[in-house]
Amino acid sequence: MGIEIAITVAREETRVAVLDGGVVTDLFGDRAKHKDFVGNIYKGKVAKVLPGMQAAFIDIGMDKAAFMHVSDLSMDVEPGDLLVDAEEDEKDSDMLRPKRQSAKPIEQLLDEGQELMVQISKGPIGTKGPRVTSYVSLPGRYLVFMPNVEHIGVSRRIPRDEERARLKDIMRRVRRPGCGYIVRTVSEGVKEDELKSDVDFLHVLWQDILSNRERLSAPALLHTDLSLSFRVVRDLFGKKVDRLWIDSREEYQAIRDFVQRFSPEQTARIHFYDKEESLFDHLGVEQEISRAMSRKVWLKSGGYLVIDHTEAMTVIDVNTGRFVGKRDQEETILRNNLEAAKEVAYQIKLRGIGGIIIVDFIDMEREKNRDKVYHALVDAMASDKARTRISRISDLGLVEISRERVREDLLRSLSEPCRYCEGRGYTKSPTTVVYEIFREIRKIGPSAEHQRIVIGAHPAVADLLQDEERQGIDSLERSGSPKIVVTSDDQLHLEQYDLVVM
Repeated sequence: MGIEIAITVAREETRVAVLDGGVVTDLFGDRAKHKDFVGNIYKGKVAKVLPGMQAAFIDIGMDKAAFMHVSDLSMDVEPGDLLVDAEEDEKDSDMLRPKRQSAKPIEQLLDEGQELMVQISKGPIGTKGPRVTSYVSLPGRYLVFMPNVEHIGVSRRIPRDEERARLKDIMRRVRRPGCGYIVRTVSEGVKEDELKSDVDFLHVLWQDILSNRERLSAPALLHTDLSLSFRVVRDLFGKKVDRLWIDSREEYQAIRDFVQRFSPEQTARIHFYDKEESLFDHLGVEQEISRAMSRKVWLKSGGYLVIDHTEAMTVIDVNTGRFVGKRDQEETILRNNLEAAKEVAYQIKLRGIGGIIIVDFIDMEREKNRDKVYHALVDAMASDKARTRISRISDLGLVEISRERVREDLLRSLSEPCRYCEGRGYTKSPTTVVYEIFREIRKIGPSAEHQRIVIGAHPAVADLLQDEERQGIDSLERSGSPKIVVTSDDQLHLEQYDLVVM
């Protein structure tokens, strides 16, 4: 079983899964209410310049202003002064961004109210608005077009040097002067006329965007990227994909027509799924999504991972669980950590976890064992397209990972903080709430004016007051407090209670 792509389309959302050998390796989703804005191009207006952060907020017509750092601003740099980030690489999931060799302070480059064209490089994440860049890039089928950068690069994922040289020679002939191009991985083996067709198409698209910029007033949307289904076909549906499944007849026909135009030989691998069982259930994707939403992930050996998300970082704890091994303790720990390293890499990629990640492996005494686990983790993360840095295992068994965050991770996109515990992940115990009530009654103290105190509490707290903690109520009444009456109210939160003195 090779690589398969599954696209399931509903009125409210489109979901995509990539499977390799039956194992889900990537998940993408786009909801009608929460569109993916990455790649969209806007005519924006500078809302605020922040010299202390060397950044600016740009009004692009969304609920939250977009953030732009001075390194994303190309206004004072000539094309020849730019270096392409990951010079001859292409990132399907990220915007290509040149690096500046020199820069003026942002307050000398931008003024409030100034208009400029920007592209979203990172979508809104949590409470943060989108991040934008003025280095526009337009992905086509075979090329990524960079109108602000005079550069030709070829994807490093094309392994043969002679093929990369051939593609680069073609691009020198068909390129538009003053423009830059990255030749994508799917271009391996394509002919010159196909690359030239992509160059012409992207140039026309760019001219349309420039025309919209002149015609529209800021803030305005100038260009929107393809829908999720078509982006996946454009970016991922290459020669290595065995089958593409689609469960929508309309989307199936549209994608077949789309592929027929640029790669007719691939249409035979596009299949319409019409069985009664849902496509994701049939391929086991729904089960994998549920697993990716869990805090605890079991390993085949009996060990497990615990994945916790905080505001600043994600922490992954490795445990032996039921795995006790057959030989000495160090060998057992090593085997558990090696299995965990592969699962950690898989879960990070599947869940789309970005930012700072701390992995707490089980402590190993031998340096060579720590090296084995480190290299296993590096190898498992090697196929990740997101930019990643991995530190060596510390003496405490900790590994620090920094992973580029482009979109919200799976947990954030499919869930929200618990309204009951307010995102803490825990509530006070009923016993704790009972003792708080006792303290409040003691503050009231003995009183001849009041006849009774009525306590309204959650059923779990009320049951505890009337049963195990009844002696506490009796003690308070004997010490002079008014008669205490307990009532159960299932509308109250576990931590809430009412004290009414009558």
